Amino acid sequence: MNNRMDFLKSMIQDLKDRNLYSELPVLGTEQKNRVVLNGKEVIIMCTNNYLGFANHPRLREAAKKAIDTWGFGTGAVRQIAGTMEIHIQLEEMLAEYKCTESSLVFVAGIAANRGTIQALMGEEDAIISDELNHGSIIDGVRLTKSKRVVYPHLDMSGLKKALLETKDARRRLIVTDGVFSMDGDIAPLDQIVELAEEFDAIVMVDDAHGDGVLGKDGRGIVDHFGLEGRVDIDMGTLSKAFGCLGGYIAGRKELKDYLINTARSFIYTTAHPPSVPAAAMEAIRMIQDEPQHLQQLWENMRYFKKGMTDLGFDIGHSQTPITPVMAGESKAAVELSRQLFEEGLFAKPIVFPLVAKDKARVRINVTAQHTGDDLDEALDIFERVGKRMKLI
Repeated sequence: MNNRMDFLKSMIQDLKDRNLYSELPVLGTEQKNRVVLNGKEVIIMCTNNYLGFANHPRLREAAKKAIDTWGFGTGAVRQIAGTMEIHIQLEEMLAEYKCTESSLVFVAGIAANRGTIQALMGEEDAIISDELNHGSIIDGVRLTKSKRVVYPHLDMSGLKKALLETKDARRRLIVTDGVFSMDGDIAPLDQIVELAEEFDAIVMVDDAHGDGVLGKDGRGIVDHFGLEGRVDIDMGTLSKAFGCLGGYIAGRKELKDYLINTARSFIYTTAHPPSVPAAAMEAIRMIQDEPQHLQQLWENMRYFKKGMTDLGFDIGHSQTPITPVMAGESKAAVELSRQLFEEGLFAKPIVFPLVAKDKARVRINVTAQHTGDDLDEALDIFERVGKRMKLI
């Protein structure tokens, strides 16, 4: 074997030295509240399966029926021969659900963000982005030659300043997470839209963690603020609360028509297997037919957050099920995660440079699937480990 790739050894060691290296955790069971992970049964509290749909019988049955009707794979990108009627049915349902003219489904959320930003924004344009936006937004911005201005997190005076600085641009795009994935706080989208309208800028919101969680029937942050028709580009995912796979862009019909022909991450990607849109449509029906899933999610979230606060943990300023348990330095967050796992709870550490050096944490995602016993046991585990590590 040649030694041309030996440089990887030192790069892996560098990751380990910075507490950024981990091996893949492997589930031995389906995705649910308690799983067997690396051979150990644990309460899992770090998935995005907010409503417990990932293993729900209704989604299973919908996927099976689609396989029987349409087969397993699509065999082509959507522009050639990969678009089936079931893909169009999902996009029509998403548009109705999100109160927009149309929608376009991408293979993943990262593809939706990258492809849309790259396709819309050129060298004469400017992109204005919250400093804590998701990495897929940052990647999309980097793929353009547009002027880039980053404003301080949730700072509307900073956003206004950025709009004034870019007044000479041909087009301006304000892009923000709806729910920020590391802290669980919510963008002031109502204020962002008002500034955009004042300065004639386009608004794009990444609603990945708001879909299925915020708004009536989980319609997301646009519904949460009552902004239907005032947000130009509503990006969401099917892979979190809906328990499936994929990202999508909802907006005007012209937006869909343009992206079909210009978004590289759409054009060059094989279409979803038909079982995916079938299950996604069933998830959209379920969240509207069975409101108890969303209600349970918020009840569980409030119960767990109160319990952690009562124990004395610093859980930041989250307004959503995403709950950061602050540990301080990266090594402390890694150790907190390790000890939690030993006690029977799985949650991953989030460390620098993903967050500030002194803001490392273990990120908890409470779901509708967690039972009262799960939450009480999780609180007991956190109490034991927290006291042992002197975090409380």
